[in-house]
Amino acid sequence: MFRVLSLLSLLVLTPQHGTATSLQEAIAEPNLSINSVPFTTRVYWMRRANAVLLELGSPCPFSAFASVIVNHTAAGLGKLVCTGGNMNRQTGNPTLHGEITAIQNCSAILTDLAGPYKLSPARALDAFAELSLYTNAESCPMCASAIRWSGLREYIYGTSVETLVQQGWGQIRIPSLEVFRQSFDLPNPARLLGGVLTNETDPYLSWQFNPEYPCPAGCARSATTNSCVAVGA
Repeated sequence: MFRVLSLLSLLVLTPQHGTATSLQEAIAEPNLSINSVPFTTRVYWMRRANAVLLELGSPCPFSAFASVIVNHTAAGLGKLVCTGGNMNRQTGNPTLHGEITAIQNCSAILTDLAGPYKLSPARALDAFAELSLYTNAESCPMCASAIRWSGLREYIYGTSVETLVQQGWGQIRIPSLEVFRQSFDLPNPARLLGGVLTNETDPYLSWQFNPEYPCPAGCARSATTNSCVAVGA
């Protein structure tokens, strides 16, 4: 199941066998299609966000945060436009979280004169209003703000900030919902869906500070550092 939160009309949806206690816990049943996108499609793209980790070199990087940006106006499952992962350690840039990297990559792809879109900068900015960002963990306030400034149509996350804190991650404890609430001056209202496929996103982000937690598939604890490393690395 996943949470459904709209920027301008925060509608509490309750499951058949339970009651939501707050807007942050508003739960939608998995058979619902939000913005005409079925739950099975949401699952597909959240798994695709997790797969970005391996594409960047390891199934268990320490900062295992990754995003994909998708065009759901395309037929079928939609069309992948760009991906991004946390690149802090690779670049020395502390602001390159997965969402920021994905947005930057999309801007480059949309405006590439040798690429498939060949948009002007102005048209590229407008194009974000038709795109959806999937990220395997709830965005920090910086990234949630970037999502709103980008004017994205949808923002879908897996693991919550609350879970990240419980697992030992340092966080600025402002949930995405609050950032969205305070962004009412911005154009392009966005739909926020949280808690998608947490049974698959949580394990990527639960081993870093808990030596007893199992490593993600394809990884094992190092005998020297006790960190999870790719098998055969």
